Amino acid sequence: MTDQKSQYNGKTSVLVLSSIGFTIMFAVWLMFGVLGIPIREEFGLTDVQLSWLAAIAILNGSLWRLIFGILADRFGGKIVFTLLVAAAIIPSYMVSRADAYIELMVWAFFVGIAGNAFSVGIAWNSAWYPREQKGFALGVFGAGNVGASVTKLIGPALIAAVPAAGLVGGFVPGGWRFVPFLYSVLLTIMALAMWLFTPRHDHKPGASRSLKELLAPMKRIRVWRFSLYYVVVFGAYVALSVWLPKYYVDVYGMELKYAALLTALFIFPASLLRPIGGYLSDKFGARRMMYWVFGVMLVSTFLLSLPDGHFMVHVPTRFDPDGETEMFRFLMSPFWFTVLIFIVGVCMGVGKAAVYKYIPEYFPHDVGAVGGLVGMLGALGGFFLPPMFAAVYEWTWLPQSIFFVLFLVTGISFAWLHWTVIHLLQQASPALEQQLDFKDALPAAMQDN
Repeated sequence: MTDQKSQYNGKTSVLVLSSIGFTIMFAVWLMFGVLGIPIREEFGLTDVQLSWLAAIAILNGSLWRLIFGILADRFGGKIVFTLLVAAAIIPSYMVSRADAYIELMVWAFFVGIAGNAFSVGIAWNSAWYPREQKGFALGVFGAGNVGASVTKLIGPALIAAVPAAGLVGGFVPGGWRFVPFLYSVLLTIMALAMWLFTPRHDHKPGASRSLKELLAPMKRIRVWRFSLYYVVVFGAYVALSVWLPKYYVDVYGMELKYAALLTALFIFPASLLRPIGGYLSDKFGARRMMYWVFGVMLVSTFLLSLPDGHFMVHVPTRFDPDGETEMFRFLMSPFWFTVLIFIVGVCMGVGKAAVYKYIPEYFPHDVGAVGGLVGMLGALGGFFLPPMFAAVYEWTWLPQSIFFVLFLVTGISFAWLHWTVIHLLQQASPALEQQLDFKDALPAAMQDN
């Protein structure tokens, strides 16, 4: 009984502290989503320059996820997560002291290391929780994505509250610079708490395995398919988190504080619904949840991609083959735009949990490596999409065109999911339709689909 209680307390402290740590790290990683607006004004940046400032941080928070996931499996999540948090302290502080765009770019890249916390936390929690609880536990941890809204909510208030000259004789910087300074302090506290209050003994599922064994699942096409799914539900989430404040400011002429608040309405469901998404995936299966996620996202992003203006509709009738031409005006108001963005956020929150429900089911001994690769490629989607948004906008001059990009990526992912299901059903009895979410239920010949 004592051992069971100790095990329970251990996994609970791991989940709680890793989730808090991930929330802070995610806030640090995506802080340029709001800080970019006052930075643009101070340094006179173009939209493309601003998009690259956010993208460079996203890049460094994406590239090393596979490596960090393997390290967590090999050496334990505790030491890897603690060192990763500590590594983000100095870059966060130096962002607050940057005086030139190039300097900002350099420190934005280094502060992006915070984004790699996800693959470490996924591997760490997966090692502590039993199979029947993994979906919910990983969903709770993944809800740390809500950290993206922390800067959105507190950033504008802190920027306005702290005088530009700073405090304590300038030791504490003011204006937008106070936010990264505050994050450096919180990171220091978090690193100490994580080291002191999580179990001394850690689970290391990959400690006795070679690097070749840990990387073996990378040969499976299923891993790359999951990665594309994650581009849609996470990469696009990251991209919209940093792009939406600018969209509200530029398209609807809102003040930054209101733009940030409305962006948080997208971030909250996209983050906090991960535990519910994990629970639903545990209960109904990840495949069913992904069908719903992709279907609703296709409809929503299509509507969001429609440009404001007048549309002409040609309607032929039985008595008049030439038909009638009707013209109507389409205008996406801020209210309906926010409603659709909220729906997209709900889908992404559920979808992120569903994708990571797949991984321990199909690769129970390789969560660090597979989860790291899926997280890396998904986050790289968040790196490429903002510059792509800026390029498509400069080409079309339609701000809504960014959502057509998301519509296309979602459509490709949905088509691949459906093709895979049809392909599996053609190889096996239709009776397996209810079991396709579980690796053990599939014949060996079907394992690579």
